[in-house]
Amino acid sequence: MPIHLLGIRHHGVGSAKNVLSRLKAIQPDIIFVEGPPEITDALKLIGQKELKPPVAIMLYDQSNPKSAIFYPFTTFSPEWVAAKFANKNNIPIRSLDLSAATSLHIKENAPDFFNIDNANSKNQKDPLSYLSDLAGFENSEKWWDFSFENNPTHFANAHFDAVFDAMSALRTNNISSILDNENSYREANMRQLIRIAQNEMYLNIAVICGAWHAPSLVDLDNTYKSDTKLLKSLPKSKIKVACTWIPWTNDRLSMQSGYGAGIASPGWYRHLWKNEEDIDIKWLSKVAKLFRKNKMDITAAHVIDALKLSRNLADIRDKSEAGLEELNDAILSTMCMGDEIKLKLIEKELIIANKIGKVPDDIPKVPLQADFEQIIKSLRLGLTESNKQLDLDLRKENDLKKSVLFHRLEILQITWANRIDNRTKGTFKESWIIRWNPTMMIQLIDLSYLGNTIEAATNAVIIKRIKEANRTKELTDLINLMIPSELNSLIPNALIELENIAAVSYDITDLMESSYPLVDLSRYGNVRKSDLTILNTIVEHLFIKIYINLPNICYGLDEENAYKLFALISKVNDGIRLIDQPAFYENWYQTLQKINNQTQIHKAIQGCVCRLLFDAQQFTESEAANHFSFALSVNNEPTHVALWIDGFLYNSGMIIIYDSRLWNLLYKWVESLEYEIFIEQLPFLRRAFSKFEYAERKQIGQKAKNGLIQEKEHIYNEIDDFDNENANLMLKRILEIAIKSN
Repeated sequence: MPIHLLGIRHHGVGSAKNVLSRLKAIQPDIIFVEGPPEITDALKLIGQKELKPPVAIMLYDQSNPKSAIFYPFTTFSPEWVAAKFANKNNIPIRSLDLSAATSLHIKENAPDFFNIDNANSKNQKDPLSYLSDLAGFENSEKWWDFSFENNPTHFANAHFDAVFDAMSALRTNNISSILDNENSYREANMRQLIRIAQNEMYLNIAVICGAWHAPSLVDLDNTYKSDTKLLKSLPKSKIKVACTWIPWTNDRLSMQSGYGAGIASPGWYRHLWKNEEDIDIKWLSKVAKLFRKNKMDITAAHVIDALKLSRNLADIRDKSEAGLEELNDAILSTMCMGDEIKLKLIEKELIIANKIGKVPDDIPKVPLQADFEQIIKSLRLGLTESNKQLDLDLRKENDLKKSVLFHRLEILQITWANRIDNRTKGTFKESWIIRWNPTMMIQLIDLSYLGNTIEAATNAVIIKRIKEANRTKELTDLINLMIPSELNSLIPNALIELENIAAVSYDITDLMESSYPLVDLSRYGNVRKSDLTILNTIVEHLFIKIYINLPNICYGLDEENAYKLFALISKVNDGIRLIDQPAFYENWYQTLQKINNQTQIHKAIQGCVCRLLFDAQQFTESEAANHFSFALSVNNEPTHVALWIDGFLYNSGMIIIYDSRLWNLLYKWVESLEYEIFIEQLPFLRRAFSKFEYAERKQIGQKAKNGLIQEKEHIYNEIDDFDNENANLMLKRILEIAIKSN
């Protein structure tokens, strides 16, 4: 009963070519590939047009989907080639290794079972490095490439004999691997599965496995008893394993899989797989085409020079033909002119080559995963491994549906789409960057217990968070998530809970934090079509509590908490302006007047409140001057004066630039300070002014050179630059000056 052991490197192009050549010569009765038995049925799908690599088999614990193992495949994976050959020729194909149920059980419950010393793993020498060192190679990967991956396929038999002999030499000389203990169990199970096939009267068996394992699979007779005893010591697993195909990406082919490592240059290896002759010429042609596509000047002479140089480098390095290393060096010199940034473009677009696989729609999936795939298919959203920007117009039905999906995925914490700032004003525009990562499919499967659809799962998350919320800000944030996610059925529940919490809440800062977001929710009315009529009542009750209690919480604050509070006061003020109703204005300004008239309140808060009242034209000119003069009096403590100025000027230097009255008052106050007091005040003033934009500071400095200014002169000089926001204030001042002049 011949057993043909084909030792390979996973994702090795030369290995794949030689496997295909050898299988054609052997014409086996059955083919084994390395992997847990649970993937056997999945392997039978390889070769279908709808299954396009790179893809991966995902095995996971049904009760804990986060516990998963991946087996990635691409076009040139030897296991993929073997399975495709088997399915095309109606040859049975099986996988041989430890069961995934056992591996997952050990991973979850007994991670030290195999006695792998992770602490010393970095110091463990790679077994193949003994051979690469003897051959004078930099590392074992380059040695393997040179020795085995570049062998022509008509030497396939000799190729696998050489691989077997090399691994046998290492193992018989007791060269160990960090995984030796785990491998002893794996290899015992492999031998058992081969014995089962022999008992089923398969006479011509081909085994495609990692090169290291091949020598261990020769002696099946003398190892039966020891294998049986060893395998009985494995822990019993009750895990129910689910198996599915998922799309994979080129840049994740280097990820550690269940059966070995991947590769760093999938685009290059795919090029090797597809081309038998003129590999270097065709590669350089691709590079030239890429550069021209990116508006870089590349001529035929560049390509010829790069070809000659790469072949000369191969001769110098004692290689039969130029590989990727020689081509990169030649391209860097002749095409990139030494600019490594251009070489990065080649690495991204050609060497790695952004690519994502595809799986058939009828592959068994959990309902949540199937719903997600159906939605993105209906919205024509492809899964790409490179960043793609989507600019959505929410007035369009399809764009609105995309936005709803992205917002729902945010609630589920699946970060496929990330919101970015949109320069267009208005609430009907959104911009997103989408980039797919295969691990996101794990997240979807892991969330399948929440519901069978994206909407149901999102509803479940929101319902749980509503029940757990105990602050109005938490519920406000939830409502802000629910509206763009169109979870409209839950909004009334959230609003009722919000009203209940607001009614009994004594945390005024919590209410203040919620005020502006609640008012801001009205922006979604036209685009999102959400019914928020109950919100007006909640907002009114919330503001009443703020009016009554705000003055009382302004006492006894240190500087840090004072600044936090006046930031909240500013936000509440923005909310009042957004509502734009006289009743709200009147009550709010009465509250600010109470705070402004109290002398024991922190000066930063008083400065902030005075500024808000001034902006709202609640002071006459003389009242404003009196408040400013009183606050900046030299009789006040310098620290208090500086804090008041910091509060008054918070977040904008424009009021100094465009209001000559305040400019003159501030200028006169600075001018009146004695030298010692000015030096004491200087750090506080610098702190206040340092928060302005650079352009604002520059204009303030220019005004300081000119000293005091006349009201008329200031208006004539600055009116062209005045912004629309303060146009009404400027108009009023012009009228006041005109009346005084008359």
